[in-house]
Amino acid sequence: MKVLIIDEMHHSIIPMLEKLGHEVVYLPKITRDEILEIVSQFQGLIIRSKTPMDRELLEKAVNLKFIGRAGAGLDQIDLDYLVERGVKLFHAAKGNRDAVAEHAVGGLLALFNQLKKADTEVRKGIWDREGNRGYELMGKTVGIMGFGNMGKAFSKRLSGFGVKILAYDKFKLDFGTEQVQEVMWEKLKSEVDILSIHVPLTSETRNYFTLEELASFAKPIWFINTARGEVVSFATLNAALDQGILRGAVLDVLENEKFNKFTEEQKAEFEKLSQRDNVIFSPHVAGWTFESYEKINKVLVKKIKNAFSI
Repeated sequence: MKVLIIDEMHHSIIPMLEKLGHEVVYLPKITRDEILEIVSQFQGLIIRSKTPMDRELLEKAVNLKFIGRAGAGLDQIDLDYLVERGVKLFHAAKGNRDAVAEHAVGGLLALFNQLKKADTEVRKGIWDREGNRGYELMGKTVGIMGFGNMGKAFSKRLSGFGVKILAYDKFKLDFGTEQVQEVMWEKLKSEVDILSIHVPLTSETRNYFTLEELASFAKPIWFINTARGEVVSFATLNAALDQGILRGAVLDVLENEKFNKFTEEQKAEFEKLSQRDNVIFSPHVAGWTFESYEKINKVLVKKIKNAFSI
């Protein structure tokens, strides 16, 4: 098949696909308008998040047999239309699950030990031991919302910390282990000290974490989001932090990740959020390691190979 790659990828994917007999066109700088002009020539598309795979684009992809998403999120893809067309969809959550899990643990440890604040102060010649006293993970209860590839990998990384792990997944049953207790959402909210989010962005999860929802937890929690920023707004995070509902947050994702497209409200709320010592930011890189960059290719190519014989 003829395969178009429209985003930056680890170059190992090209020989991998060519070894299977596919013709690969690698155009990471291509614009959406240019994609629309040439997509009809291709049977396969490899994408990240450059442009939505919406009906406008997919209707022009008249020969399309598959889309390979180099990542986990599928919220920019018209899934119903792909089913209608019989186009296969592959994604690579297994390729970056370890990276996401390690990043979530790293962010949590940085938050608990005030590493951002401490580092900044020491660089300025401030030696404040009491003001940088930290917390231990040992003995805490960690809640995981969503127990797919990412949530499961995160639970494994916690195995040596002496924590109790509760996990909730609306779409899975009987996934509990000796280490992970499968619970209902209300049970999780009644016990956890820490909540880590590992759910996709859907109409249900968008803005799921309202101030009221966060206030319904039995005690103040630390909040980790390496999934999708749109599950909680800047305004809600600020209000929850102001009211002591949240004790701190690790945010690899934001409700709007295009700073130049912030609304006036988002500008004000983000400015407030960014001044907080108990918030750790990163630019949507939890799954973006040197290792995962290549692992994602292997996962995608294996799925393509298994689905098509040429």
